[in-house]
Amino acid sequence: MPAASRKKATAEQILAAAVGAVPGGSARPGQQAMVEAIDKAVKNKEHLLVQAGTGTGKSLGYLTPALLVDGPVVVSTATLALQNQLVEHDLPRLAEAVQPVLGRKPTFAVLKGRHHYLCAAKLEHADEEGPTDTLFDAEPAAPRAGQWLGEGARLGKQILRIRKWSEKTQTGDRDELDPGVEDLAWRQVSMPARDCVGAGRCPYGAECFAEASRARAREADIVVTNHSLLAVDMIAGRQIVPPHKLLIVDEAHELADRVSSAAQAEITPEVVERAGRRSRTMITPAAAESLAEAADALTVCLADLPAGRLTDGLPERLRLAVSMIESATRAGLTAIGEIKSDDPDPVGKQQAKAVLDELSTTSQRLLEDNSYDVAWVEKSDLGSGRRALVVAPLSVAGTLSENLYADRTVVVTSATLTLGGRFDTVARSLGLPVSAPGPSSAAPAPSGPAASSTSSGDGWTSLDVGSPFDYPKQGILYVAAHLPRPAASGLPDAAGAELLRLVEALGGRTLGLFSSRKAATQAAELLRAKTDLPILLQGEETLPILVRKFKEEQSSCLFGVMSLWQGVDVPGDSCQLVVIDRLPFPRPDEPLAAARAAAVDASGGSGFSAVSVPIAAVRLAQGVGRLIRSTGDKGVVAVLDSRLETARGYGAFLRKSLPPFWYTTRPDVAEGALRRLANA
Repeated sequence: MPAASRKKATAEQILAAAVGAVPGGSARPGQQAMVEAIDKAVKNKEHLLVQAGTGTGKSLGYLTPALLVDGPVVVSTATLALQNQLVEHDLPRLAEAVQPVLGRKPTFAVLKGRHHYLCAAKLEHADEEGPTDTLFDAEPAAPRAGQWLGEGARLGKQILRIRKWSEKTQTGDRDELDPGVEDLAWRQVSMPARDCVGAGRCPYGAECFAEASRARAREADIVVTNHSLLAVDMIAGRQIVPPHKLLIVDEAHELADRVSSAAQAEITPEVVERAGRRSRTMITPAAAESLAEAADALTVCLADLPAGRLTDGLPERLRLAVSMIESATRAGLTAIGEIKSDDPDPVGKQQAKAVLDELSTTSQRLLEDNSYDVAWVEKSDLGSGRRALVVAPLSVAGTLSENLYADRTVVVTSATLTLGGRFDTVARSLGLPVSAPGPSSAAPAPSGPAASSTSSGDGWTSLDVGSPFDYPKQGILYVAAHLPRPAASGLPDAAGAELLRLVEALGGRTLGLFSSRKAATQAAELLRAKTDLPILLQGEETLPILVRKFKEEQSSCLFGVMSLWQGVDVPGDSCQLVVIDRLPFPRPDEPLAAARAAAVDASGGSGFSAVSVPIAAVRLAQGVGRLIRSTGDKGVVAVLDSRLETARGYGAFLRKSLPPFWYTTRPDVAEGALRRLANA
């Protein structure tokens, strides 16, 4: 925001105006502490970690001081839900409220990846390409007779609707297309960043929706983006997000995983075949034949190898197949050469070159067999499904340390930043230096209007603003310590019986968070057989529909797996019991977690303590956090895994990572509380 157009205002005045615009609104102590800490961090050019519990008013807590910063401020979120909340609700309301204080109405913009926007160059040729290449891109199962003809007709109708929409849309943003279209259709009319020739060489560069979105972002006061694009921007040397002095990372517990995903690469036989198809008119027949042979060799190797991490490097046959891919793609790239302004089809040439270049780079990376990379074979559960050779970084802490913090102040915030009562673990994962024992390891602030702040002495400070919720009075954490230690996958009989007793005591109103789809299905089958309660099971309908039904039918139960642990927000009486079947440690077949734990073990540490326990702590805290979503909520969190009570060391660590509920291991206490809630 240009200084000349802004009245002199303080963060306190802006916050007062913002909360005053809400009937009965007033600033919350934790929110005020957050505003003051961010304002101070910006002035001191010091990075800040802020843990802000549910109900703190976290979004307003960081948007308020952001309006005092010159130039755009970038806010990055992990989920589409939070991005939409900021853009559709929080920012419009804030802009209206603070206009009298600032002397102008602040502006904001959304910055998404290029593939979210309609591409005029792709749209021109969408009908010419037809659905075949797109269907291969999606790796479909073997078609039934006439299936692809039906697919083509359906996609053709959707592309026709996109054409009509393209004549009136101002942004080209897929999210504005209502009703939406299938991914197959959208891929026909959108351009991934790697395939784009750039506005200067594209015949439609002057009307590019993606470039227009970047231009709007450069002029806005607040730019809202997502962790995935932020990660790509860091890896690409900050060429996408506009220059800025303040970056706010919300839902920061997800950032390291999103950076890992951005730095991850894979090779599949289908992609190698697609590279051959896209480039066949631009390369020599010998190079095209080499690509086909390399795809066949990779198909055979992946069929013979089991899914899982390649602990001893690439097996010889697989190494040979990858070498064939590297050689064939390098020859193809040489044949295509540079893209010139007078090329008859610069877009098609760029697409062919991009897929060859990515395959070549990934092949070289796999063949180098670096100690800082992890490689594994990935297969879908279906026998004839997807097979891939994947490589990802062992750690992204170094990448974050080098690329996230330079030349800007970074505010990292989430409801889950302290693990075991300390900021150290999350700080290390985000690439921040941690002294041991560090003063940054303060215990979290208690619930209520308290806040604790510490300084690390390493260029960053931390703050826990607590929560407005009175957790000991609003909720009970019940651990079924009498149950046997969980062993086999699925839902053990004893845990099923415990689940049934708890749900019957309350009469439904239960969110069941399970460690596997098998366990969730068994729980649903058990409750359907033993009760008349409406049981909603993830996978039987879309998640938004299931959550809506769960909110509307007070006696219903919603059972599901990991995506429910973070994405469900159901305040009120519809959710008064959250059941967790077992501690959410990473599975032994999760390649990255296993490799990271093995690396710690090899260095003399404990991989379980350093890797598996923190992952479980974050997941568990997110799951437990589904219960209390407002100051009027009451209920019980029931953990059917006795290890939370009985395991020495990590059991206490995990409990310290959770909100301070009233704690019990007595079944009669939990059931009695649920009966009282049922009769309230």
